[in-house]
Amino acid sequence: MVQIHLETTTIQDGKSQDYVLDVDGQLVEIGNTLYLRYKEDNDGKKVPVTIKILPSGDLKITRTAENKSQLLFSQGKRVSAVYRTPYGAVDIETVTPSMEISLFDNPLRGDIKVDYLLYGGSELLGKYNISLQFTV
Repeated sequence: MVQIHLETTTIQDGKSQDYVLDVDGQLVEIGNTLYLRYKEDNDGKKVPVTIKILPSGDLKITRTAENKSQLLFSQGKRVSAVYRTPYGAVDIETVTPSMEISLFDNPLRGDIKVDYLLYGGSELLGKYNISLQFTV
């Protein structure tokens, strides 16, 4: 069991929205990759979220609900992704100007900070700041 504290700030259409979540989750290490799993409450539905910390220093976040997204964050890069909805797939892209992942032992804990831009084609859909801490 791992305790997770997540803070997300979203800026869309000039409006800022903050989201804070404190939840228990799971931490699994497979090879050199860490998987952090938890469930978010989305309008009364539990949405499974997996955060994959890759040995390359990249980060992948997968949300599996009615809409499914798998976003890859790579420092300074523009990465294509697909947002799947019941109405079809939407091509999106992430640009990650800033990302920090710090992992510590005794107890195993981590601190993840990701600032990214989300694009639909050439249109900026939003700016996001994620701050996540976890402790075993």
